[in-house]
Amino acid sequence: MELKRVVVTGMGALTPLGNTVNDYWKGLINGVSGADTITRFDASKFKTRFACEIKGFEPTNFLERKEARKIDRFTQIALVASDQAVADANIPKDSTNRDRVGVIFASGIGGLMTFQDEVVNFAKGDGTPRFNPFFIPKMILDIAAGQISMRHGFRGPNFAVVSACASSTNAIMEAYNLIRLAKANIILTGGSESVVSEAGVGGFNAMKALSERNDDPKTASRPYDRDRDGFVMGEAAGVLVLEELEHAVQRGARIYCEIAGCGATADAHHITAPHPEGLGAKNVMLEALADAGLTPADIDYINTHGTATPLGDIAEVKAIVDVFGENAYDLNISSTKSMTGHCLGAAGVIEAMACALSVTHDCIPPTINHFTDDPDLDSRLNFTFNKSQQRSVRAALSNTFGFGGHNACVIMKKYA
Repeated sequence: MELKRVVVTGMGALTPLGNTVNDYWKGLINGVSGADTITRFDASKFKTRFACEIKGFEPTNFLERKEARKIDRFTQIALVASDQAVADANIPKDSTNRDRVGVIFASGIGGLMTFQDEVVNFAKGDGTPRFNPFFIPKMILDIAAGQISMRHGFRGPNFAVVSACASSTNAIMEAYNLIRLAKANIILTGGSESVVSEAGVGGFNAMKALSERNDDPKTASRPYDRDRDGFVMGEAAGVLVLEELEHAVQRGARIYCEIAGCGATADAHHITAPHPEGLGAKNVMLEALADAGLTPADIDYINTHGTATPLGDIAEVKAIVDVFGENAYDLNISSTKSMTGHCLGAAGVIEAMACALSVTHDCIPPTINHFTDDPDLDSRLNFTFNKSQQRSVRAALSNTFGFGGHNACVIMKKYA
C-alpha cells in the first residue's frame, strides 16, 4: 500500500523557558537558561539544589480545582499543552470525525510525586492503610493519554509509550506510523514529565548523573564543554498535532513541516551508559535517514541528545561523524538541553518541536554555556556555541537516548 504523508499542524508546550510555544522558541533562540534554585521542595541537604522548573504554572488557572486535585502534575501540564495544540491546529469541533483522532502520549516516569507523597504519608502514620482513592490513576504513566482523549473527546488510537528519555520520540514515531498506515487522520502526540522532587533529585544524585554546580545553576548544563559534570533535571510537557497531509490540506490547516522519517534501535550494552563507540546512536540515525529517503547531505541541523554527561556527549559525536562523514562539518549541531535541562520523558517532543521550528524559521538554537573546548571532541564541528545562527534548514534530525539503551530519532523537513 502507498504510505500516507504526515505533517505537523499544531503545537503546545510548557517548558522551563516559557509556558507557550512562542515563549519557548523565543527563549531558545535568545540562549536563555531555564535553570534556577529548586522551589518545589527544600533541597538544601541535596547534592544538587537546582533544576529547570516550569515557572508560573498554576493548574487551577486551566483546570477546575476539584479536577486538578485528582491528577498528578505531569498530567496537569499535559492537559494544558494539549489545549494549546488543539487550538493551534484549529481542529474543527463539529466536522471532525473524532473516531479518527487519536492520542499517543509518553512519560518516562509518570506520577513519581504522587507515589512519593502517598508512601511518605503512609510511613508517617500508624500503619493503618489510608491511601488516596486516586493514588493509582494519578500515578500510572498512561493516564495522561487517557485524560487528553477524555478532555477533547478523541476516540481514535490511545495509549502510552515508555522508553525512558526516548519516550516522547517513540510516541511521535508510533503516531507517525499509524497515520501513514491510514489508521487515523490526526493524532496528538508528545510527552510530559514532572519529577523535580525529593525522590527524583535524590535518585539521580545517587547515580551521580546530575550536575552539582550549585554556585552557578544557569551555567550548569554544559553540553560539549570540557568541564561538564552531568545533566540538569528539567520538567516539561509538549504536544504535536500530527495529521495526514490530504486531510490537513482539505480543511485548510496551517502546516509547520512534514515528518520525513524515524528510527529506533537499542545499544544492548549497559543500563545507563551509552555504547562507547555510539553504535546504537549511529544505527538509529542511519535507520531514520533510510526511512526518510534522505542522504546525510540533506540534513542541515541535528538537535542532539547532548545531556552534558562526560561519556554520552562523546559517544553521540562519534556516531554523528561516522554517519555524516564530511557532511558533518557542513551542518549545525546543538543541544537545547543547555537551556531547558533534561526533561526526561518530555525531552524528545520539545526537541522535535525545536527542529520543527528551526525548519519553519530557518534558525538554529544554540548550545549555551560553552567556555572551554573539549579536546576529545572534533573541533571542526559546528556546535552552534552560545549564539543562534540563521541558515536555511531543509531538514532537521532529533536524537533521543534513554536508560536501558533505547535510541529514537525523528526527522522533520520543509513541507513542499
